[in-house]
Amino acid sequence: MYWLSKTIHWLGRSRRRILILLAVVGPGIITMVADNDAGGISTYAETGSKTGFNLLWAFIILVPMAYYVQEMTVRLGAVTKRGHAEAIFDAFGPFWGWFSIFDLALINWLTLITEYIGMMQAMSLFGIPQWLTFVGVTALMFGIVVTGRYWTFEKMTLFFCLFNLVYIPAAFWAMQTHNVVEGWPAVGRGFFSPEFRVTATMTGAAWITLIMANIGTTITPWQIFFQQSAVVDKGMDVRDIRFGKIDTFVGSLVTCVVAAFIIVATAALFYYHPGGAMPVESAAQTAQYMTDPSIMPNQHLGQWVKVLFAIGLFDAGLLGALCISLSTSWAVGEVFGWAHSLNKSVREAPWFYVVYLAMLISAGAMVLLSNTELQDSITKFVQVVAVTLLPAALMFLILLLNDKQLMGEHVNTLWQNIANWAIVVFVIVVSTIYGVYVLFG
Repeated sequence: MYWLSKTIHWLGRSRRRILILLAVVGPGIITMVADNDAGGISTYAETGSKTGFNLLWAFIILVPMAYYVQEMTVRLGAVTKRGHAEAIFDAFGPFWGWFSIFDLALINWLTLITEYIGMMQAMSLFGIPQWLTFVGVTALMFGIVVTGRYWTFEKMTLFFCLFNLVYIPAAFWAMQTHNVVEGWPAVGRGFFSPEFRVTATMTGAAWITLIMANIGTTITPWQIFFQQSAVVDKGMDVRDIRFGKIDTFVGSLVTCVVAAFIIVATAALFYYHPGGAMPVESAAQTAQYMTDPSIMPNQHLGQWVKVLFAIGLFDAGLLGALCISLSTSWAVGEVFGWAHSLNKSVREAPWFYVVYLAMLISAGAMVLLSNTELQDSITKFVQVVAVTLLPAALMFLILLLNDKQLMGEHVNTLWQNIANWAIVVFVIVVSTIYGVYVLFG
């Protein structure tokens, strides 16, 4: 009877913990999966088509990097009950506060452009004009956030996250269809024994640019601001930190796994193409190539694959645009003291929703006014700029997490500081090497 009683008690506690975890899950998974956005998919497609499996090793590093950075936002939000922009203003003063907001607004707006590029390119594959996509998705995204409930936004966004998984079976299909030499063992070598071949098209600078782009699309400043504000808006407190960390780790793992499978799929299709490598510059070009007879002998199947890829690209752009524009609205509202919560209606928080809508309209209009060449350049440029501005955002975050008066018992441990400062140094070194290549060749 004693063991039966203990078992029932253990099951009861486990059930309560699972229910609490399910209630807390959201900010971490949404933040990380949304980072596999339209620009990210284009970056991964280009990486696979130009380097094969030889940059897969980066994701072994990026999973812990993403986790260590984002779990700090969970602790900071749960302890202070303030968004990241407000925390910076209070701790470092107006100068650094405005500096961080300017950086965030600039990179967010540029990134939002890439989300509209992805959504418009995806819908153009179905013959839908860009202006109609712009009007439709802008209305949809505004409709999602004006419900007056954070929980409604979170549930809908988590649903969109599921579509990101479509690229996992796509990778298995691509490997089987093209019968890549050595198959999955070759994928394994990309993680543990990559080859860096410098060619006329893949110069040293090109390699470093792609490495930076992959880092920049996995860890970005907007994620820091978004997740902390989401933690606050959801009402999480210090009792939820442990479950928030689990939520963040799952999100970090999922986003990097999906990214790796996108690279595997595009490498199998284009880099190891029997007729020679076929490099691609965007996710939309990837979808277009699906109807190439040399890639897809079965044209009926090719059309279906093209449709699935387009749906995945549209979903990625939509999810990214929702989160990026919200991170800006939250941050601006914190700085100016406006009401800034998804739990408030348009009447209660008008400027919060004005900033959100202005971000969407201006970014979408920029896409309508630009050509394809400029759009492709912006997509790659944004990822590189994001990783260049990342060290400043990380240093603010780490300094806040080491403020004993602010964080109490939830300050960074020695190991957390070692890990996070190592991330800052790594990003600075990669950025510096890239700068040297650009300046001196």
